[in-house]
Amino acid sequence: MTVRLDRMNSEEFQKYLSFAIKHFAEEQIKSGNWKPEEAVSKAIEEYEKLLPEGQDTENNHLFTVRDRSKEVGMIWFAQITNEKGFIYGINIWEGNQGKGYGKKAMQEIEILAKNLGLKSIGLHVFAHNNMARDLYEKIGYIEKNIKMEKTL
Repeated sequence: MTVRLDRMNSEEFQKYLSFAIKHFAEEQIKSGNWKPEEAVSKAIEEYEKLLPEGQDTENNHLFTVRDRSKEVGMIWFAQITNEKGFIYGINIWEGNQGKGYGKKAMQEIEILAKNLGLKSIGLHVFAHNNMARDLYEKIGYIEKNIKMEKTL
């Protein structure tokens, strides 16, 4: 496996954005945070806030994850402050999951963050995403906050 991160071109970004909005809306519905009828519009609003200049938004790094020439996923990393970065999204496409691509992409982002002089990287993971939670714990991420809720 030879994994590399390539900056997304505009076509890749549009493909990613379509996927990400739909996926984020679905995850928010699954978590009970948003109603189905409002989820897509809320997801669009969130992405417009976070990436007002699209793939050229300052301090945001959007990459296509490749194994040699094969596209296997994507990762979006942002520099939040002079010391902190945040991974807004990492997706390994279906059929490529469980093969180590996510772990390798995360390691590459750590190298980028260190080169930027950052001291830490944060991320958000939905509680129901056990596969991602397991990966993040294995590579050294620790839980900092846990939000709990009971439906009545």
